[in-house]
Amino acid sequence: MPSPYLTGGYFAAGWAGKGLWRIRLLTADVNKPDWFTQKGFTNHHITAYAAVADRFLKPGWAGWWIGGGLVYWKSTIQTEARIEPVRFNNVLANGSLGYHLPLFSSIYLSPWAGLSLRIGGDQDVPVDQKTYTLPFLNPEASLKVGVFF
Repeated sequence: MPSPYLTGGYFAAGWAGKGLWRIRLLTADVNKPDWFTQKGFTNHHITAYAAVADRFLKPGWAGWWIGGGLVYWKSTIQTEARIEPVRFNNVLANGSLGYHLPLFSSIYLSPWAGLSLRIGGDQDVPVDQKTYTLPFLNPEASLKVGVFF
């Protein structure tokens, strides 16, 4: 999924932890591009909330990290006829891998990629005269800029 900012959305997260472990709480608002949405559908909007446990592979909150947790998606979608948006919800299990690259002071870059598996919620969603099914596997990737203190 493209970065939320590129599609008119947002992303916010906070991390807290000790040693090699971190707990991350986040929210994101994403307008999925049509090329990333099932054919015949448009305006797929997702508001996501997640709780994730992350583990760094070395001390210092730098370098490689791996994480996993649960994600809740509140979504709307329309057919290409754009008659009426339909709301649906999903729960996903997420796994992700990234790299923290300290830049200067307390600023860092974190390229990452993840894969979410649909484990609950609405599966076959009626939209106008069609049925939308959120894919079982949902890949994501982005570059995050952060501040640590």
